[in-house]
Amino acid sequence: MRILLVGAGGVGTAVTRIATRRPFFDHMVVADYDPSRAEAAVATLGPRFTAARVDASDRAAVIGLLTEHRCDVLLNATDPRFVMPLFEAALTAGADYLDMAMSMSSPHPDRPYEQTGVKLGDEQFARSGAWADAGRLALVGMGVEPGLSDVFARYAADELFDEIEEIGVRDGGDLTVDGYDFAPSFSIWTTIEECLNPPLIYEQERGWFTTEPFSEPEIFDFPEGIGPVECVNVEHEEVLLVPRWIDAGRVTFKYGLGEDFIAKLRTLHELGLDRTEPVTVRTEDGPARVSPRDLVAALLPDPAGLGDRMHGKTCAGTWVKGTKDGEPREVYLYHVVDNQWSMREYGSQAVVWQTAVNPVVALELLATGRWKGSGVLGPEAFAPRPFLDLLRDYGSPWGLREQ
Repeated sequence: MRILLVGAGGVGTAVTRIATRRPFFDHMVVADYDPSRAEAAVATLGPRFTAARVDASDRAAVIGLLTEHRCDVLLNATDPRFVMPLFEAALTAGADYLDMAMSMSSPHPDRPYEQTGVKLGDEQFARSGAWADAGRLALVGMGVEPGLSDVFARYAADELFDEIEEIGVRDGGDLTVDGYDFAPSFSIWTTIEECLNPPLIYEQERGWFTTEPFSEPEIFDFPEGIGPVECVNVEHEEVLLVPRWIDAGRVTFKYGLGEDFIAKLRTLHELGLDRTEPVTVRTEDGPARVSPRDLVAALLPDPAGLGDRMHGKTCAGTWVKGTKDGEPREVYLYHVVDNQWSMREYGSQAVVWQTAVNPVVALELLATGRWKGSGVLGPEAFAPRPFLDLLRDYGSPWGLREQ
């Protein structure tokens, strides 16, 4: 297998550090708009890795890289705004495709907190026929959330339940960052997109609908010493993916953000600093067009560089409620990463490492033929047991707690 990895930020760099320990691929080209980041990501990894420069929005340039390096698959480790050009470039070049975040949504124009507009992934699923006709696979939402959380949902449906009443992805942690009052552990660009868009909920009798940001707060008790964290509804791909393959009465995604984090996001929204459309700013060199959200991202510390200041654990997991053998059952399938461990073992902070390990596991399953498919598919479309077993082989066990 020959891989083109686009994006050498925190997650992309963690991908290289994980993948270099595995023999399943022949070569990985690591490409970024900033060539110094790509070069830094591969500097110590040996001849199986090559650095390159590419603009992820330039389909022709991406197609050229895929063709030049004879890549079998494109792994997208960029912001969601680059999903569609990379997705289409891979199809045109005859390569498979993986991402960790899906094509972007847009709210309903009149009733954004009741009805869906363009949903996450709609643009990609609309192209599923073209991918199937080409005999190529686009495996979408294959990070940790979405990704591993979806594998957990499929595992629960296959092996733990006869009927499922509700599937709820629950994400929380106790991470702190020394020296910063506000330092998100993941891309602030993506965090703003997820948290300020209308959250989605799925119910069998109603289908998909939306609600207010940060709605339905609940206290969820996370394992391995993290403890109770307040979680709220956030827009996320699992709510779009799970119902396509799994019969469940209700599907939600809730994130443990905390009151302070929510307050700061609300302030960004009220000031218009969450906007992506450029505004004109006066500078010493004359007027310049600047995206407010890009400005916020530039002012905050790079999440990839926070590992030495971070303490604690992050937990991603899937809570499932239903029946088995006529008896009620409730479980939480989870994956916890301790920042001290991920920094010591890989030099990557916990959140980006936890995201990065899952597409590498998926690539290995595809390379060895244990996962096969064509069209646009989510993680739920594949057998979960090979993935969960291989994740343990990567030295990153998962857990199951009866609720």
